[in-house]
Amino acid sequence: MAPPLIKICGIATPEALDAAIHSRADFAGFVFFPPSPRHVDAHAAAALAARGGGAIGRVGLFVDADDGLIAESVQAGRLNALQLHGEETPERAAELRSRFGLPVWKALPVAAHADIDRAAAYRDAADLILFDAKTPKDAALPGGMGLRFDWSLLAAYREKMAWGLAGGLTPANVAQAIAQTGAPLVDTSSGVESAPGVKDPAKIAAFCAAARSG
Repeated sequence: MAPPLIKICGIATPEALDAAIHSRADFAGFVFFPPSPRHVDAHAAAALAARGGGAIGRVGLFVDADDGLIAESVQAGRLNALQLHGEETPERAAELRSRFGLPVWKALPVAAHADIDRAAAYRDAADLILFDAKTPKDAALPGGMGLRFDWSLLAAYREKMAWGLAGGLTPANVAQAIAQTGAPLVDTSSGVESAPGVKDPAKIAAFCAAARSG
């Protein structure tokens, strides 16, 4: 089995971006969601995109964002994909894919088998499903909280869509997660931080090495 693709989400500083590139991550995630400690604005995204050049893919994370914010972010960050992390419907996902001409990744929060089954609704609307841990109902953020779900639930996944695994992945558990699920893409954020929003270059390197160790 080929090593999985690796996404380091919540990249907000030049140092974090350099660490992701040096560790040969495939994607850097830029969070365009002001309540997040990992939020970047258009100015910061543009600087990061210029620094990274073609060395790493750029995925913009949005939470029920309007077209204006997405358009500004796509241009500034020179995004390669849109990651939808809110309550976006299949119709909204398809609309954004058509409007911006970019692949759409839809994050689905998982706590039970029924959550895995929701992927089918996005079959013709999104390009990749990202299974993430479901956050508490009163949580201020839809992700990036270091929570994980029961990976055995992914045994119920029957769609042929591309997919990835997120939620509580760290350098210590990512190899096990890949071995158990066969995830073709792994995504981490808080798992490679020393504090909320503060990426640790050593943890990024350790995560990428562990993800490729299988």
